[in-house]
Amino acid sequence: MLHGFTPKERFLPYLSWVDIDALEDKENIVIVLPVGAIEQHGPHLPCSVDATVAAGVAGKALSLLPNSIPAYGIPPIIYGKSDEHIHFPGTITLNGETLLHMVQEIGESVYRAGFRKLLMVNAHGGQPQPLEMAARELRLRHGDYMVIARSAWSVAHDSSFFSDKEKQLSMHAGHGETAIMMALDPDSVKMERAEASYPPPFPCPTLTTGRPAAAWASYDFGPTGVIGDPTKATLEQGQQLLAQLGEQWAQAITEIYQADWIKRQEVSWGRGHYQGHIESRK
Repeated sequence: MLHGFTPKERFLPYLSWVDIDALEDKENIVIVLPVGAIEQHGPHLPCSVDATVAAGVAGKALSLLPNSIPAYGIPPIIYGKSDEHIHFPGTITLNGETLLHMVQEIGESVYRAGFRKLLMVNAHGGQPQPLEMAARELRLRHGDYMVIARSAWSVAHDSSFFSDKEKQLSMHAGHGETAIMMALDPDSVKMERAEASYPPPFPCPTLTTGRPAAAWASYDFGPTGVIGDPTKATLEQGQQLLAQLGEQWAQAITEIYQADWIKRQEVSWGRGHYQGHIESRK
């Protein structure tokens, strides 16, 4: 079924338009959009990792909400901007402009239905910029729209079992992603193929002593596609990560539902983009 990790009763497309129209307090209902990607994740993980993690974490959070908190998941964006992984088969990428427009179109549809709070839970580190740009433009178009785009990993969780090197340099298919995939889709993880691969120290330590400050493609760091060390990942760690991320996102959804965010009346888009309100103290 389409709802995947999301509880059936919290999957918005399972409601009829009449049911959606009849929802009360729609301006505070939180609509959750998981955003993933289809891209290589080394020899030991499937290409579906980011789509699975986004949908899995968002679904876990929605499953933990009490009935008093109205929130619904919508189908995830499966494809993302993954051109840094195009050297490996299985990567299916959009360009940034396409992803930007896709998020804007989805956001406009959500707004048109009467909802005013949209949360994107993104599990791909290569695409925060188009999501944030789309969120900002939606906000400019609609001054009463609360649009949030955040990484699935941005909420508090215990990473004490990661090595210092992993915390410093891991970026892709490493310890964390491998562990949480063991919890979400254990049959897809092939640990006998897992191997570590890290980027070299960045030759400009003034800018960074960790992850490279320069743009990169995953093939730059070796032929496996891995940027990190997945070999120490365990199922127990993955279950712990999923539980913690789910709890934190459930708390965030609750706070977003309860939030009274700023509403702007001035027209700021369309013709208003060029001729609308300009603040002045003259």
